[in-house]
Amino acid sequence: MIEFKLRPAQPADVPAIVGLITELAEFEQLAHLLRLTPESLAPHLFGERPVVESVVAEAGGGVVGFALFFTNFSTFLAKPGLYLEDLYVQPAFRGAGIGKALLSHLGALAVARDYGRFEWSVLDWNANAIRFYEKMGAVVMPEWRICRLAGSTLQGFAAPAALD
Repeated sequence: MIEFKLRPAQPADVPAIVGLITELAEFEQLAHLLRLTPESLAPHLFGERPVVESVVAEAGGGVVGFALFFTNFSTFLAKPGLYLEDLYVQPAFRGAGIGKALLSHLGALAVARDYGRFEWSVLDWNANAIRFYEKMGAVVMPEWRICRLAGSTLQGFAAPAALD
């Protein structure tokens, strides 16, 4: 049995979190999109106006997993929600309950903060993750699709709009 500990991320964890995000990007076959550096992530986690939070899992003397999340809002519920952007556990430490513990921790955090929802996305080809989430009680919502503007498309779309 692997012993592990969850704790809020600290500034010294940023390089480890970046390393785990890099591993996640490689697993998802999206490393070509990665622009992340410790210097670009740190202000968003620990700067003057943080926009994300993170919990890390420690085992074997290092950070082996993480969850990165932020607050969103449901107009229907008129309540904030917790959105999980990324969750990753290194392969050697999977099966020890770390992923479940991270999700449970975030669920408890959402309840403690009186949030109305705890949501995340999963790639449609990641059958193992889908089974894992469903086993934990999550509903995979196939009728919803993510819409995204990014890069030059976002820049072109962002033309100033007239406000009356």
